[in-house]
Amino acid sequence: MLSIALPVTLALVIMALLMNLYRLAVGPSLPDRVLALDTMYVNSIALIVLLGLWLDSKTYFESALLIAMLGFVSTVAVCKYILRGDIIE
Repeated sequence: MLSIALPVTLALVIMALLMNLYRLAVGPSLPDRVLALDTMYVNSIALIVLLGLWLDSKTYFESALLIAMLGFVSTVAVCKYILRGDIIE
């Protein structure tokens, strides 16, 4: 069952990443683009975890954790920049 579910899920996550890329490029406003970028982080984490399951490697899970931390910090930094004009105040 896992041999069928993993490729289907990988294809769906890749489609979600492509839709996020479209929203990032076309987004009507800056908050829409920030939200698309944040969603791309979440989808890329899902993609890496799925690849780790498919290849049966624990290294991918550690890299997904690093991307999650970097995604959170960068989203906070971009939001602070949008609201205040600078990041560190």
